[in-house]
Amino acid sequence: MRKSLAILLIILLAGLVLCSCGDAEKDRVRVMEEKYGENIAITGDFDEGKAVRCENGTFVGSEENGVLSFKGVPYAKPPVGDLRWKPPVQPDPDEGVYEARYYGKSPVQTHWPSEPGSYYPCGEDCLTLNVWTAAGEERDKAVMVFFHGGDYGWGATSDPIYDGQRFVEAHPEIVLVTVEYRLGILGFVDLSSVPGGEEYPESGNLGLLDMKCSLEWIAGNIESFGGDPGNVTIFGESAGGGVVSLLPLMEGTEGLFKRVIAESGSVALTSSREDCEGLTERLLAETGAENMADLTALSEEELKIANDALNDYCNRPERDGVVLPEDLYDAWKQVPGNIDMMIGTNADEVNYWKKEVGYMFGGIESEVLFRGMMTVLYENDLKRFSEGDRESAETFVSDHGGRPNGISEFYNEVMFRIPAIVQARAYGDNGGKTYMYYWTYPSAIPGQGACHAVELAYVFNNPDETIYIGELADPGLSAEVQRMWVNFARTGDPSTEAHSWKAYAPEDRRTMVLGDDIHMEKDLMEDRYEALEPFLRYCLTADYMEMDYSVPFVYKTAGALALGAAAVVLPAVFFVRRRSRRKRG
Repeated sequence: MRKSLAILLIILLAGLVLCSCGDAEKDRVRVMEEKYGENIAITGDFDEGKAVRCENGTFVGSEENGVLSFKGVPYAKPPVGDLRWKPPVQPDPDEGVYEARYYGKSPVQTHWPSEPGSYYPCGEDCLTLNVWTAAGEERDKAVMVFFHGGDYGWGATSDPIYDGQRFVEAHPEIVLVTVEYRLGILGFVDLSSVPGGEEYPESGNLGLLDMKCSLEWIAGNIESFGGDPGNVTIFGESAGGGVVSLLPLMEGTEGLFKRVIAESGSVALTSSREDCEGLTERLLAETGAENMADLTALSEEELKIANDALNDYCNRPERDGVVLPEDLYDAWKQVPGNIDMMIGTNADEVNYWKKEVGYMFGGIESEVLFRGMMTVLYENDLKRFSEGDRESAETFVSDHGGRPNGISEFYNEVMFRIPAIVQARAYGDNGGKTYMYYWTYPSAIPGQGACHAVELAYVFNNPDETIYIGELADPGLSAEVQRMWVNFARTGDPSTEAHSWKAYAPEDRRTMVLGDDIHMEKDLMEDRYEALEPFLRYCLTADYMEMDYSVPFVYKTAGALALGAAAVVLPAVFFVRRRSRRKRG
């Protein structure tokens, strides 16, 4: 009875807020499709001043304001046919000449309002990258390679916030690269247990292997764009921050990059083998496949249809013991100290999901919905904790604003800031050099604060992309943050003329606070770290698709709604009955 009541409540809530967003959806599709084009082979003359010779062809890009851009450049063979669900393969040598004017296709994914790249045409043949470099003869420039976020199921380099034009205009000493990789059921699904799956042991981490392949291509070709293959920095945000935290732990990545910048992502954003079983089972059920032969026989269109049903269940990189170690924090203790790392988080990470929850319910943003979902998530996680940890969690929540505000603070810490600190300390204990930051400058969107992804427009020098920052931005902060990121990529030290940034060392744990006042703090919120570090063993991932709604919050809310409805309905019924009796009399 209680479970039925909880389910009914969710249905009622959905019904109350669901609205038609068809016109907005069409507009998003139209805007992104207008940017799409096919890069074709060039058989006649071409502008050699805009051309770069690579191992797999000569690519002819575009020039704007002294910046050359090369979009949709393939770094691997198309992962289709016999290569579906297989590790990427370097492209064959090619003497042809090709346009590089348009982004390649987005990876297969469903439309989602906060991911503009999801509205760009998508397909299996998506392993391309994009390069921005200042025109001229300058060589040996530092290279920055960006991997986008999107919870490993969404995102694309065609998202305007990742456009590198303005960044390289401001920093011509940098060659900027953005990389596409496989997502969802094509990039992170463990098929090793499916009959015939013994030939697919790496399938749970194909997206990571795509990134490794892109870095191998960059090592062999970036010199042609003016870049120094010996000075490569990989950086990413959210899932992208997760992958750049994982690449140093993978076999065969040594020497492919020198530095790492992990924004709001760490090794915490991963899945166990057990976690990944559900998506495999759902894929087989959704497609009717019984073995790998059935799966590989599916058409691309059939896979897209299956992805529409399964995208919300996408896995994160799998701690499989094959591509990735099973104990990732311990693995960071083993990484040789020859990689420089910058890692940081935002003060109000989880506020990002206020909009996401709204999208789930048809686009209606609601503080009440968000707080309700966070409370349900928290009460689900409480069931997993030991008695002592439940008491610790409840004490933290009570001490930091109570419900629901304290719950948000709890997840800001255990999902983002504390994993980043543990990763940094693990590496520092082995002699690695790490710089830590904490972003506090808020979005101008009411209620968002310093939410997840708020720094992206600042870092990429794209203040007109207001999806996270709102209509206001601080150009001074943006310029200073870019200088820090660029200085780190060039030299391994993010200090600027205005701000000295000290490394986060075991004996001197200093964090750069990036907000209205840029400054360094020692042992920032160390009390929170000490209280919540033990919760990392639970690997909390905010898996909203697997939540159980049979929790106290739902029962109480259902009861309150029932009482509220009774307060309205019962007097109305009484009034109608009285009028009816009078008429009969």
